[in-house]
Amino acid sequence: MTYLEMMKQDKPYCCFDFKLPRDEQITAKNLCLELNNTPLDDEKKRNEILSKLLGTFDDRSIVNSVFFCDYGFNIHFHGLVFINHNCTILDTSPVHIGNNCFIAPGVCISAATHPIDAEQRNKDILVSKPVHIEDDVWIGANSTICAGVTIGKGSVIGAGSVVVKDIPSGVVAVGNPCRVMRKITEQDKVVPVELDDKPENE
Repeated sequence: MTYLEMMKQDKPYCCFDFKLPRDEQITAKNLCLELNNTPLDDEKKRNEILSKLLGTFDDRSIVNSVFFCDYGFNIHFHGLVFINHNCTILDTSPVHIGNNCFIAPGVCISAATHPIDAEQRNKDILVSKPVHIEDDVWIGANSTICAGVTIGKGSVIGAGSVVVKDIPSGVVAVGNPCRVMRKITEQDKVVPVELDDKPENE
């Protein structure tokens, strides 16, 4: 099995050197550079770049600059996704991002990791595990989502969190390491009235 085939599988793997697909990585880095130098109001061109870069892209999505990734082809938007400034996705394995997900500034999502044992690390061993972010998730600013993690539908990750284990659906989770604080309830609604009842703009 080639590295490319291994990387695209939705399961963990370990490789024993860093002879990963260099050409694909250079292509992704150049597309990121092009995206980051394209004006934010040139929506058509930005969407064209993102369609080339990402494995699955919904053209309703917004990816603000600056944005970096390793390969791009392993990043899959399953609907509308909003990614704010300074996001990095290390997609050595598939990274799935669900519909109506909001990713705040400074977030790092890393499918890649290394052995804790220094001897193994120094032998160029790389470990990679897929990341799954389900629908309606909000990830707060400067959070890190680590390899192998699944964040359940509708959950909120507080700013500055480091997510090292799965987070269930419908909760607020915060901290380093990130822990579930509580369930999301009706009392969390900011506006208790229907949106149709809001005043018209004058």
